[in-house]
Amino acid sequence: TLAKPVRKKEKQMAISADLYTTLRDDILNGTITSGSKLTEKVLCDKYGISRTPVREALQKLEIEGLVESIPNRGFFVLGLSKQDYLDMFTLRKVYEIQAITWAIERVTDEEFEELEELYEFMEFYTMKNDMAKMLVINMNFHQMIYTASHNRMLKNLLSSYQEMLKHAESPFADKSDDYLKQVFKEHSAIFEAFRKRDVDAGIAAMTIHMDNSKQRYLEHMK
Repeated sequence: TLAKPVRKKEKQMAISADLYTTLRDDILNGTITSGSKLTEKVLCDKYGISRTPVREALQKLEIEGLVESIPNRGFFVLGLSKQDYLDMFTLRKVYEIQAITWAIERVTDEEFEELEELYEFMEFYTMKNDMAKMLVINMNFHQMIYTASHNRMLKNLLSSYQEMLKHAESPFADKSDDYLKQVFKEHSAIFEAFRKRDVDAGIAAMTIHMDNSKQRYLEHMK
């Protein structure tokens, strides 16, 4: 007798997660501009869903600071400023360094093999100068590090930063193969640290990679 309510709740949660992802991406890529009002009824009508998943998605966006709820007026888009992105790069660096520290200490043989496979794909698509594939594999490479850290909270936090910052990094899609070669070089140093199980080398390599990522963003914003 409890099966149907449970399935209904799970379905609502899935709808809410999908709507949250859609709205978050649209806010971060500028499709929904800062200052825009997000009305529950309009979203319900647009996506053909009930108020509950809409309300849950908006509340999650508010927790992440992407929208603001104003009493008696509704939800308004805040978006992210250049300073917000710079702050995220700074915070991500701290957590990425902790992640690689734990990952090198805790990585299993199976996880290392997966990381090695991603690294080889990265090398292949760098040679092919395939920016789109590289962006995806780059994210997966870092996700593997988060997994190997064996800390769920750290993985969730870094995954959130990664999702938001991918919109800041996407403008590099028109870069030449020199950009891909530089990024691959940075990941080569990270992988080599894993191969040698050298925590200090891993910290140094990740520090350089994070600093360079931030610098590339600053250069693009000039």
